[in-house]
Amino acid sequence: MTGIPLRTFAVQPRLPESLRRLRELAYNLWWTWNPDAVQLFRRIDERVFEEVEHSAVKLLGAIDQARFEELARDEGFMAHLDRVLHAFDQYMCSPTWYEETYKRRLGSEQFPPNNGPGDHDGARPTAPASSPDSPATGSRDRQSTTDHDSGQPKSSSNPVAGVYAGHTDFGKPEFRIAYFSAEFGLHESVPVYSGGLGVLAGDHLKSASDLGLPLVGVGLMYRMGYFRQYLNVDGWQQEMYPENDFFNLPVSPELDKQGRPILVSVPFPDREVYARIWRIQAGRVSLYLLDTNVPQNSPADREITGQLYGGDQDMRIRQEMILGIGGLRALYALGIPPSVCHMNEGHSAFLALERIHMAMEKYGLSFEEAREWVTAGNIFTTHTPVPAGIDLFPPGLVEHYLSAYLGRLKIDRQQLLALGRQNPNDPNEPFSMAILALKLAHISNGVSQLHGQVARRMWHGLWPQLPENEVPIISITNGVHTPTWVSRDMNLLFERYLGLDWRNRLADHSIWKRVENIPDAELWRTHERRRERLVIYARQRLKWQLRRRGAPPAEIDRADEVLDPEALTIGFARRFATYKRATLILRQLDRLEKILNNKDRPVQIIFAGKAHPRDHGGKELIAQIVHVSRRPEFRRRIVFLEDYDYSLARALVQGVDVWLNNPRRPLEASGTSGMKVAVNGGLNLSVLDGWWCEGYQTDNGWAIGAGEEYTDLNYQDEVESRAIYDLLEDEIVPLFYTRGSDGLPRGWIRMMKRSMQTITPVFNTHRMLQEYMERCYWPAWLHYAELGGENLEPARRLASWRRRIVENWSAIRVESVQADQLENIAVGQEIEVQALVHLGPLSPDDVEVQLYHGRVDSLGEIPAPQTVSMAHSGSKGDGRHIYVGYLLCQTSGQHGFAVRVLPKPKNPINPLSFGLVTWG
Repeated sequence: MTGIPLRTFAVQPRLPESLRRLRELAYNLWWTWNPDAVQLFRRIDERVFEEVEHSAVKLLGAIDQARFEELARDEGFMAHLDRVLHAFDQYMCSPTWYEETYKRRLGSEQFPPNNGPGDHDGARPTAPASSPDSPATGSRDRQSTTDHDSGQPKSSSNPVAGVYAGHTDFGKPEFRIAYFSAEFGLHESVPVYSGGLGVLAGDHLKSASDLGLPLVGVGLMYRMGYFRQYLNVDGWQQEMYPENDFFNLPVSPELDKQGRPILVSVPFPDREVYARIWRIQAGRVSLYLLDTNVPQNSPADREITGQLYGGDQDMRIRQEMILGIGGLRALYALGIPPSVCHMNEGHSAFLALERIHMAMEKYGLSFEEAREWVTAGNIFTTHTPVPAGIDLFPPGLVEHYLSAYLGRLKIDRQQLLALGRQNPNDPNEPFSMAILALKLAHISNGVSQLHGQVARRMWHGLWPQLPENEVPIISITNGVHTPTWVSRDMNLLFERYLGLDWRNRLADHSIWKRVENIPDAELWRTHERRRERLVIYARQRLKWQLRRRGAPPAEIDRADEVLDPEALTIGFARRFATYKRATLILRQLDRLEKILNNKDRPVQIIFAGKAHPRDHGGKELIAQIVHVSRRPEFRRRIVFLEDYDYSLARALVQGVDVWLNNPRRPLEASGTSGMKVAVNGGLNLSVLDGWWCEGYQTDNGWAIGAGEEYTDLNYQDEVESRAIYDLLEDEIVPLFYTRGSDGLPRGWIRMMKRSMQTITPVFNTHRMLQEYMERCYWPAWLHYAELGGENLEPARRLASWRRRIVENWSAIRVESVQADQLENIAVGQEIEVQALVHLGPLSPDDVEVQLYHGRVDSLGEIPAPQTVSMAHSGSKGDGRHIYVGYLLCQTSGQHGFAVRVLPKPKNPINPLSFGLVTWG
């Protein structure tokens, strides 16, 4: 029977008064990156804690009342609880890096002082607008809508009730960052992530909390999340999609004053699609997740937030409309409008269109005027090094779903599609979400130095008049949230020798120099304990896999013989995309067998990872590993662990000796798993791709090859697989097993320490967030606030100026270039260059004339160019102007120069982003 008129209610665990704040802790994921808090929940009931997959919320719901009463009488437990609560309270109210750095540097007065839309004071921005009471750093005026102790709704001062129907005033923009991502990997108890992109997003939020950045996260609340993996008897990946029970997750519904869910609506063809808002608290930072599984929607629309990366293109575009458009509307409905929006990949790029629409509707701006203002406050991070990884939609599909926006944005179909095309005039080119983000972002970045180069090459077509190295995409290398990934054992070691404050000074190199103070014996014994625990964990997990598969008891018992707690242990775990080449080390099995089964120097490999459900090639790689692992000579030395998730990743990075990574260069945009290994004493064996190009220093790990790129992929696999075997046989295995009289591998320990000292202070999200703050968030906010001043007149002026520049740029030409004698030039000599430039109706204030110069390579190009601004020295009438510049010859060799003309905006916009360049 269906359609039963059920009335639902939530049942909460009844905690004794002295344990009441356990629920508050369970609902703030701060506990997940604080070892003492993790141990507190384990102490309640370790067996149940494991059964509920480390979910503190489920744990509290699974414990009987008698156990709670027992804990309330346990003096040791209560002392432990008091200690954790004291640390939590201190964390939530203590001064932060953001407050100390920016308020000390720029003062504490609010910014901008009365110069938002509706005000007429045109003062320039002078100081940050955040305070400890802003939503991302502490309490906020609009109270939390759910009491985590009672589970009952609180009253709310938010005027928006029921369905979202309006916008909050854009005036006086407070500095607040909204970080949009299709997935967030915060902990295994919140399964709304698939892999590296989500885990990076989760680490981003955690470091934002630690540093006190005024940041909120925005994503989707998937009913089934990503799939759970299991293998059949033939080793072929199967997928399960268990539903998330939201009421047993650390999430809280956002409710209005009447206790009703706050809904936002997104315009779809012939209908509105509604989404409710859930909140996850991660320390000081709130993450808001949208859920379309509400009664107001049709069954098809309720499935939009059903699966992460599930369905076809039609489903994907609907998800991305909810994420971008709905996510932005959710923030306004909650009364926390952002001034800076960070798009983590292109999935959320529709938010830029919604920001433009809001600005046009609220302030009567034209599309071009609103675009100037909105773009100033947008940041875009691309993670994809190949075009195939970009979301591309057929033009008809985009037109179908965004048809309602044409009228609201006052643009036609061609203008809309042009925003997502490299060639706006090609009617067959699909609509690219990455191109949409690139065109509507003030600053764009890749996620490693190498990836920045790849991205500039990949998107050069958007700026064809620029040299590739000037394409306006910068690089900010990824990091990891070190406190999340460091083992409890290593954390205690660091507290003893690096200082109790090491977790707050992750990017301080002086702290990590203290690693030298750790006695070799103590570091090695700590690492050995982690390897032993990994082996125990792997055996238990293997037994669970075998039982689920229905294996006979004898085979299950043999799982206790798998792996050796003292053997050199290699880990390989990641998404099983074919370019990551998971089976590269299996290419010569005879040679591998000799390495693994050396009686005196054994080696073992633990594999884990998921292939996308539609990736047949990735599934074949998993099956190949499983088949090899079942061969008698490899049964004890190679293991594939199913259902790779946050928990398994943590066990692996904390316990392996060597982390193997061998993608095809340059297809790994960054990668972060090797960073997690380093802080736990593991060493990296990796292709020079992604972050390892920056991290490798010859004495802190091993490089496979020297950064070569191949066209013959089979030959590449042959060469690089041999390189892995050579490194294992000649360097890695001997170094690990060369022991002193005290049994310590001194050379190996020396490399462990060097790895920690060079990798950990650089490749962490604290450094990454500080870099985003300096290079992206703060400049974007200053620009956004400046354009929004004087009742938005700066935005209007900029749009008008840009229109005039574009319309008249074709009139610009460099008519002549004259230089001093260019022969027999000596180092230190200065060359005067004069250029006659025709500007047409434009003025010298509109342009910058530059000397583009540098040493010339064998291909006749300038690989490392420099620029010198030329000074305007007079006019000849008829729009012709004379410019003069000087070149200082500082090195010998073949040099070259050219004269070029660029736009010269009066606002802090990168002139290269215009794509308008005239060369002499």
